Amino acid sequence: MNSIAAPLNRTISVAPMLDWTDKHCRYFLRQLSQHTLLYTEMVTTGAIIFGKGDYLGFNQEEHPVALQLGGSNPDDMARCAALAQERGYDEVNINVGCPSDRVQNGRFGACLMAEPQTVADCIKSMQAEVDIPVTVKSRIGIDEMDEYEDLTRFIEIVAASGCDTFIVHARKAWLKGLSPKENREVPPLMYDRVYLLKQQFPHLHISLNGGVKTLDDAALHLQKLDGVMIGREIYSNPYLLAEVDKRFYGDDSQIKTRVDIVLAMLPYIDAQLAQGARVWNIARHMLGLFQGQPGGRVWRRYLSQQGTKAGTGSELLTDALDLLLDTQKKAASFLQY
Repeated sequence: MNSIAAPLNRTISVAPMLDWTDKHCRYFLRQLSQHTLLYTEMVTTGAIIFGKGDYLGFNQEEHPVALQLGGSNPDDMARCAALAQERGYDEVNINVGCPSDRVQNGRFGACLMAEPQTVADCIKSMQAEVDIPVTVKSRIGIDEMDEYEDLTRFIEIVAASGCDTFIVHARKAWLKGLSPKENREVPPLMYDRVYLLKQQFPHLHISLNGGVKTLDDAALHLQKLDGVMIGREIYSNPYLLAEVDKRFYGDDSQIKTRVDIVLAMLPYIDAQLAQGARVWNIARHMLGLFQGQPGGRVWRRYLSQQGTKAGTGSELLTDALDLLLDTQKKAASFLQY
């Protein structure tokens, strides 16, 4: 079957981040924005097909949510895409950007930029099985294949297979010599190359990823592109998402306060604890909620020190909130004198 689903509104999205954007993180982020497109951590085809755990689980409240898939075998990719659609995901994204050794050894991630036809074959097989969008997240280049012409060749071949949506991390990746962390920081950002892609391929949906730290940054990029994906800045300062719906989607719903977000998470935490989760599994994603606010350090310190203790429940958040509000009250009183 061909992809006939209406395209998702991907003006703003949150990047897939390994060990970070799990279902608890995504549920938390959804409290801040109803429209931002959320991505799972990368999940490999091997884990889905052969793993013993449920690697496709998510909360229905997370929609719109996309599965990022790691793999290079067209049959396995198609099988996993079909499972993802069956479970209710809104999109399947192919990882062609991760540079880690483990990923390279599995022949997926950024190394696939050297094999555009393999990616194209995966696209064709996946689209034959699902109606939801199948998209690609890549770098602007790898190793010595880092000229603009190398990037356009990759895009042309993959787009010819039927893929019309690309999220491009505006840095190249060094597959040897740099760690994944260094690959997020050392290679220079080259936004102009992503802008040129959109000019050369106006019929494609092009989103940019890499180095976006503010909504003003996002707005500037959106003057030339179709979407902006924000990663680590959202994780360290999640409240950045609170104004996204109003600013980029025209949603006039009242913006939730940070306290509102904390209170909204309590029933979810209680429900997850009843299913065997630990409170720290959820609270760790909320450490940055009060970043830059009076009492923010008190909040982070209390969650970090108390969150891993056995038997701790949702009172972790309410106790931390009480301490934070008390700190803010004392600070306000001090400023009056």
